[in-house]
Amino acid sequence: MRTRDAVEHAIRAWHQHEIDRGAAAVIDFDFCPSTDQAPAPADRLTTFRRLSRLLDVTDEPAVAQRLTADLTYLRALMGERPSLDEYVRATQGCPAAGWPADYVTSKGETARKALEALGVSWGEDTATELAEAEGPLDAADVADAIRQAATEYEPVVRRATGSEAAYELTIESADVDAYWAFWLDGGGQRVRLRINMRNANFTKVRARQMALHEVLGHGLQSASISARCAVEDVPWVRLLSVHGPQQVLLEGWAQAMPLFITPDDEALVASTRLVHYTQLVRAELHLAINAGTSIESCADHARSRVPWWNDNLIGGLLADRSTNPLLRTYMWAYSAGIDYFANLAEAEPPVIQSVLHNAYRAPLTPADLERLWPGGPTVGGYA
Repeated sequence: MRTRDAVEHAIRAWHQHEIDRGAAAVIDFDFCPSTDQAPAPADRLTTFRRLSRLLDVTDEPAVAQRLTADLTYLRALMGERPSLDEYVRATQGCPAAGWPADYVTSKGETARKALEALGVSWGEDTATELAEAEGPLDAADVADAIRQAATEYEPVVRRATGSEAAYELTIESADVDAYWAFWLDGGGQRVRLRINMRNANFTKVRARQMALHEVLGHGLQSASISARCAVEDVPWVRLLSVHGPQQVLLEGWAQAMPLFITPDDEALVASTRLVHYTQLVRAELHLAINAGTSIESCADHARSRVPWWNDNLIGGLLADRSTNPLLRTYMWAYSAGIDYFANLAEAEPPVIQSVLHNAYRAPLTPADLERLWPGGPTVGGYA
């Protein structure tokens, strides 16, 4: 058995252990689903020892990088707490450097102007006004609205990415006490979108955004990579886990898609500009809380940057980024990813085409993204 396959076997066993204990899943998308009997569950320390032995013998760079991410995350699950930068470099594959304050402020001004063009003011009522401007949508209609928008945008996304892969979409409702409102997982050509009814914000613009982000971003992208795995012996681990170094690509592209796919949709672009800004603010807080900054100071900074954020939201995002081993790494991918792709939207067309076509063929790492666009920004910041 080659090392990559042994790694996949060990990860599947670890995944089953986490599922059995009611913990977060390890595998979020399976690029090469197996019909073989699932391996027996393996606990964290057993898995750690298995993966450590495999890292000692592998000579495959992509497999070694994935093993490093898995082992680092396992260490965190079992109690180790490396510095944030060390942790993010080993898992997400980029530094946790952050962005200069004036850069964040400038992106806030861009978002403010985009909202003002929609008639939305900047202040404590921004979220309420924006939801009204985006058009309220009944929860019962959201699944159909997402499917309809996905059908409309699919030809444009396929032209932009070169993907010809098929996919089968299932949409389910969930009620989970978690940060996420929408989540996509699956295997092969089958993708499942879950809508967290507790957190989802139902508007017509949000439905269009999620059609791009979840269905044609995560869903079609994962199905496209799976299609390649079905016909080619790829050199990387064929299991997607959010603690791994492909998340900057996946979350960055999915968030920034309107800038590439619907640049004339004023409401969708404004929403994306706002997401770019608020993700940079989240990165500031991510760095601050892990550097020992007080809760009071973090909360004051959050409210000064985003005046409509309430205490419940601020408290949750601080806890997620400091006390949860999975989210402490994974949340950085959103900030690093959208900054890369929001800047990529301003690049020359051949560069954009190269990145997007490659992004639907392989789970690119931050280093891959920088190689594809040598003139682009440093992934993870430069503060």
